[in-house]
Amino acid sequence: MFMVSLIIYIIIAICMWKIFEKAGLEGWKAIIPFYNIYVEIVYVAKKEWWYIILYFIPIVQLFAIVKIHMEIAKNFRISSPFLFSLGMTFLSFIFYPILGFGNYQFIDDDYADVID
Repeated sequence: MFMVSLIIYIIIAICMWKIFEKAGLEGWKAIIPFYNIYVEIVYVAKKEWWYIILYFIPIVQLFAIVKIHMEIAKNFRISSPFLFSLGMTFLSFIFYPILGFGNYQFIDDDYADVID
């Protein structure tokens, strides 16, 4: 079971590396524990830094993670960000590679059109 968890972590770290590069950040920030969450929240999801505190509160963390993933999906202009955020939350080993290695581009402008 430990090996399966380690493999999933490695897959997600590689995909986060690609997502960070698409967002214009250094990819190595994806392999540093806790710092990668901070970078994902502040720079990729464009949310406030204190969202990381919500990660440590039981039950609340589920809603916070879905919200962060929804903001990430919006910044990558996914056509249905809520469903994609649920996928990123519960099936991360499938949806992170879709976002990291797919042809989705990070768009920093808040008024860009949603494209699929």
